[in-house]
Amino acid sequence: MPEAQSVHVALGIGSRVLLTACIGLRFARRRLVAPRKENHIVMQRSEEFQVKLDRLRNFMSQKGYDAVALTTQANYAWLTCGGDNHVVIASEGGVAYLLVTADGVHLLSNNIEAPRQVEEELEGLSLTVHQEMWHDEDRDRMAQDVVGDGKVASDGAWPKGSVNEVASLARLRWQLLEPEIERYRWVGKRTSAAMCQTAETIEPGMTEHEIAAVLGGALLSHGILPAVLLIATDERCYRYRHPVPTEKKLKRQAMLAIGARRWGLGVSATRMVYFGQPDEELRRRHEAVCRVDACLIRETVVGAAVKDIFARAIETYAATGYGEEWKKHHQGGATGYAPRDYRGGLRSSEVVLEGQAFAWNPSISGTKSEDTIIATAAGQEILSASDDWPLVEISYGDSTLGRPDILVR
Repeated sequence: MPEAQSVHVALGIGSRVLLTACIGLRFARRRLVAPRKENHIVMQRSEEFQVKLDRLRNFMSQKGYDAVALTTQANYAWLTCGGDNHVVIASEGGVAYLLVTADGVHLLSNNIEAPRQVEEELEGLSLTVHQEMWHDEDRDRMAQDVVGDGKVASDGAWPKGSVNEVASLARLRWQLLEPEIERYRWVGKRTSAAMCQTAETIEPGMTEHEIAAVLGGALLSHGILPAVLLIATDERCYRYRHPVPTEKKLKRQAMLAIGARRWGLGVSATRMVYFGQPDEELRRRHEAVCRVDACLIRETVVGAAVKDIFARAIETYAATGYGEEWKKHHQGGATGYAPRDYRGGLRSSEVVLEGQAFAWNPSISGTKSEDTIIATAAGQEILSASDDWPLVEISYGDSTLGRPDILVR
């Protein structure tokens, strides 16, 4: 494994170690950017990192902060341009923290986590590493060493005495840069492929747990974490909006719903599978939910008020004859580095931003339609679309949009 371009010890006191590192390692197995088209100008990771630091430092200047503390997996992945500080999947927090000041970026962790972070997660980034032994670790003390009595904004409760600015800091992530969108496309394409592979593999008689294992395995083979993995079969498709897998065996109908994550970026998608021929009522329900989904996607234009998008979706539910179904489950909303940055609603005060990701998930008992999109100046790009899945062609306004049909096996 190649050595870093420069890593040297700046300070060592007992169990406490401070390193200044310019990390320039290359790892083929952890490429952070998907292949680009020829002649396309590539923003290097260090450049992307600097753009995000500028956002943070502008925020600090406007609010009068001396530092910003980032502890969550979402914010760590965002600032480090795809770095991963998780060990426990089912936790918002990470095992390494970042402290951004006016003139530096500091990684705070322990001797268990810091070496791997430096060697595998932070390629090409210039930062200072603060490491303590796990049995003598005090991250409040580490933060005090960096910022003293300075005013600190945080995405949680650390460090002690900081101001919780979780909502304001999340907003800094919402408009994605081109390298982020490239990575997002990579995750979306492979998530869609995993859904197709699973739908073609499963058979009647398999339990929901077995189906979940097929889908989860297909994702994990690409280094994609199944952060949300919901499977419903037959009557459970009608009873539950969040069907955690059970030992129930598939007879005819299956719903596969995934929240997949790599490099911090989350792709949400749902697909329906049926063995035999779906009855007319199920087909009518599915066409109706696809119509609502097409409405939500097409109305997600840069500058649109989210509450207006939501109101049009409710009107479309009513026009299809399923006017009460929207009340049975949230309809999704903005996404990116969080499963949902916020949910759409009639009281939402947000507007759609250029480069912002959305995952709408309308549902009608028995079926659902869901993909992840990016709002661009030219329209909507569906990140989790698949050329191999049958589509329902929906006319909305002056355009036609294909939405995933029920796959008949």
